[in-house]
Amino acid sequence: MTATTQDVQEPRPGEAGKAGRPGKRGRLRSRRTVAVLACGSLATAGIAGAAAGPLSLRSAQASSHREAPQISGQPEYDTTDVYAYQSPDKPDTTTLTVNWWPFAEPAGGPNFYKFATDAQYDVHVDSDGDGQGDLIYRWTFKDNYRSGDTFLYNTGQVTSLDDKDLNFYQTYDIDLLRLKDQKVVSSTKVADNLIAAPSNVGKASMPDYQKLRDQAVRPVAGGAKSFAGQADDPFFLDLRAFDLLYGGDLSEVGRDTLAGYNVQSVALQVPTSTLRQSAAQPVIGVWSTTQRKNASGGWSQVSRLANPLVNELVVPVKDKDRFNASAPWNDAQFLKYVTDPELARLIEKIYGIKAPALPRKDLIQAFLTGVPKLNQPPNVRPAEALRLNTSIQPTDQPKRLGVLDGDNAGYPNGRRLTDDVVDISLQVVEGELVGQKNDLGDAVDANDRPFGKTFPYLALPTSGSEGPLAKKNGGGDSTNGSGQGSTNQSARLQTGLRPQDSGTGDDDTVLIASASAGAAGLVLVGVGLLWLRANRRSGAGR
Repeated sequence: MTATTQDVQEPRPGEAGKAGRPGKRGRLRSRRTVAVLACGSLATAGIAGAAAGPLSLRSAQASSHREAPQISGQPEYDTTDVYAYQSPDKPDTTTLTVNWWPFAEPAGGPNFYKFATDAQYDVHVDSDGDGQGDLIYRWTFKDNYRSGDTFLYNTGQVTSLDDKDLNFYQTYDIDLLRLKDQKVVSSTKVADNLIAAPSNVGKASMPDYQKLRDQAVRPVAGGAKSFAGQADDPFFLDLRAFDLLYGGDLSEVGRDTLAGYNVQSVALQVPTSTLRQSAAQPVIGVWSTTQRKNASGGWSQVSRLANPLVNELVVPVKDKDRFNASAPWNDAQFLKYVTDPELARLIEKIYGIKAPALPRKDLIQAFLTGVPKLNQPPNVRPAEALRLNTSIQPTDQPKRLGVLDGDNAGYPNGRRLTDDVVDISLQVVEGELVGQKNDLGDAVDANDRPFGKTFPYLALPTSGSEGPLAKKNGGGDSTNGSGQGSTNQSARLQTGLRPQDSGTGDDDTVLIASASAGAAGLVLVGVGLLWLRANRRSGAGR
């Protein structure tokens, strides 16, 4: 779809309407954590529920890597994850992070990774819950070469961002667009001609990459901070569900499939007062879109993401590209894929794990509207967005299961880098919100690289000297992000596969979830892994 410079590159509302680790509970989980079929399925998205008494819920979400036919061949435009959270070291600010270019192998030169120069990378913020963006932060990039007479990315050691030995580098601008009814009413330059952090070529070329990262963090207009460049892919999970559900015999489980790969990231730390409507209405909705310049000189939306893996594992092939070109307020057209998720039915058929009864109304609330008393804005219009209550302060000790483990600063209230959205989503997909107690997970509980303590918080990218192609074993190590290896195949087959009751005895009521996103997808991840952890426990008890 196209638009003039005064229009946002999305359908206008008039065209379709505005529709659109742990305490007691966590310790029990750690003793019983199991995985059930599903990895790739993580797919889904946020879930949450309000409980009688103290707020308690089961939440879910995931990520999108190579999720649709068209975008899978255009990695520079392919959004992988969206994160939105209160900055842990600056609680009066909100950090927004979006990643592109999935599965970037660190040694992939001589033309290493970059942002597209014919793209508009947008982060939308809805401050009043009507499903329409009120603010857009827009990144645009430019390529720069110091010499065209060499094939090299760098011609010597690079010790600073302005080093003349850095032959190729990118600069970028950030514009803040304010909208009314999806019409731009004002535009402010937030950043002008900043240098992005380069690809981490290797230890010989970039002996102190941390220094380059630090130089790429810059103050920008409005009291904000900005970063753009390469980073370690922060999403952690096992994606081998796509090989006939973990090899067809559970021989491929318990490994962080994204370990060692990088992404292209933008991050912006903004005073929270800039984003929200008011202190009395602190909930914002966040999503990302990517527009690419088309043959007629206009712009076509080619990627869209809020709650991850929605498109990848919930939406069927026939509608994947349409989802990427659509807008949140039109998401009613995809509702049937949420209320009757394909993956839950597949797991029941293959593994005998009974799927919750239809329609899956439990998967709608957090995905489309937010959770009452947590992150649902007043007079909300259903729309797929990552919803964040900016009045909830960050915690010094975040719990990977977020709200599910009593940490309301985590998913599905926004999404932090450390939130284990796969485990959260798996439990919801298998009916946690409708009384089918379970304790599922994918046996990958943390990222393979530590996150930073200060903005942009992202882990440094893996260098070309240590990526999967540079390792002697070719990435054959089967350890996951927690330092745990998978069990052997024969033991897995003997153990079998079965969900386990959480046995917590609590009767907290949980409402909703990952809507179009998730449920469906995550189920797959869980299956193989449920089994894996159960086996570990039984082995340890012998």
